[in-house]
Amino acid sequence: MGIDDRTRAEIEQALGRRLDRRDFLRIAALGGTAAGTAALIAACSSGAASSAPASSAPSAAGPSATAAASASVAAGRTIKIGYVSPTTGPLAGFGEADQFVFDGVEAAWGPGIQVAGTLHPVEIISKDSQSLPDRAAAVAGELITADKVDLMLVASTPETTNPVADQCEANGVPCISSVAPWQPWFFARQADPAAPKDFDWTYHFFWGLEDIIAVFLNMWGQVPTNKKVGALWPNDGDGNAWGDKALGFPTPLKDAGYTIVDPGRYGTGTPTDDFSAQIGQFKVAGVEVLTGVPIPPDFTRFWTQAQEQGFIPKVASIGKALLFPSSVEALGTTAGTGLSTEVWWSPSHPYKSSLTGESAKELADSYTVDTKKQWTQPIGFSHALFEVATDALKRTTNLDDKKTIRDAIAATSLATIVGPIAWSGKPFKNVAKTPLVGGQWVKGTAFPYELVIVSNTDHTDIPTGGTMQPIGG
Repeated sequence: MGIDDRTRAEIEQALGRRLDRRDFLRIAALGGTAAGTAALIAACSSGAASSAPASSAPSAAGPSATAAASASVAAGRTIKIGYVSPTTGPLAGFGEADQFVFDGVEAAWGPGIQVAGTLHPVEIISKDSQSLPDRAAAVAGELITADKVDLMLVASTPETTNPVADQCEANGVPCISSVAPWQPWFFARQADPAAPKDFDWTYHFFWGLEDIIAVFLNMWGQVPTNKKVGALWPNDGDGNAWGDKALGFPTPLKDAGYTIVDPGRYGTGTPTDDFSAQIGQFKVAGVEVLTGVPIPPDFTRFWTQAQEQGFIPKVASIGKALLFPSSVEALGTTAGTGLSTEVWWSPSHPYKSSLTGESAKELADSYTVDTKKQWTQPIGFSHALFEVATDALKRTTNLDDKKTIRDAIAATSLATIVGPIAWSGKPFKNVAKTPLVGGQWVKGTAFPYELVIVSNTDHTDIPTGGTMQPIGG
């Protein structure tokens, strides 16, 4: 992403300010000094002057940049990419970094994406699911029928990914989804889960329940316990998948010598939820390991009540709720110490973006510099969605034929910031798996808590930063 000092000085003099990260990503998209100082100034000036949100404005640097940087390439129509995620409601943490990701990929695109010899400006049209499945389906319908998107991207929990993917499948729109374990994405959308069929238009990349079970078992094995596990599974897509006897945790945990104490599914999302019944059962059974997949507000209520009622297990490995620094900080200055969770992406991951060239650490550090906030795991996967989309669009033979976009997605084999992504047919045609490791929250230095990787058994290229410690130990 570098440029020579003379060119940088010329651009900064023309702009009347120092170049920032977005400027450098635009410069990289235009090919550095080879693109010409005039094109760089035009592109950076456009980025500096534009204040329109990604949901309403094209990302192109403007006609002058296009002409200067790509005079020999024909200009085409705008590519429209729909993006659905929860930015409000109880799942808002998943979409917190969306705008940061949009800014980065738009800058990297510069004047646009070249498809079959034609340079096309790109517009991201983002919609908030408000953490509601019905809303996710509704906005997906708007993107398909009113906005007429060429490609749909969607992220964050089955409550968001599934209704959007279903809309795309029904309407023949190519869709790439992520940030939901593949089993609740794949099997919950089947007419008959016992006889699953491939999808025609929807492709998903993430890890599976088999991966998180292996990670959790490895973390638990590092702490001596009585192997009694309390299950905190909500009555939602993730909770029902995790608690499923055939596909979820029960059988593998039993095979590993653990006994599950399962109070049954609980209703989710009600601020007045009282977890005394679950806590009471866990205490009577002598539970020393806690697991589950609650939404962040539910776990905050549970853990606060558990502390008050004297239930403090040796291990608490919680999916979804403990992904975000803000969720752990909500527990107080000390109550989050020792809690553990899955880690899909972190600054320690040894991967780079195919779109910007940034390493995982550089992307995470940029987020902190830009927002003054601690990095969060969805940053990497939101960015990777656009990596895959960009790569597929560049390989598309006819932008006006959605089947060619779909076929380009299916043929993807790409090294991304979250690891390699390829739909190879395993475990199913529409599912590509990504690496998963485990982490534990410890007292931080720059921030109240920091997430340290403590389990990497299946992905040793991702370094650990410590070993699993018992809560309060």
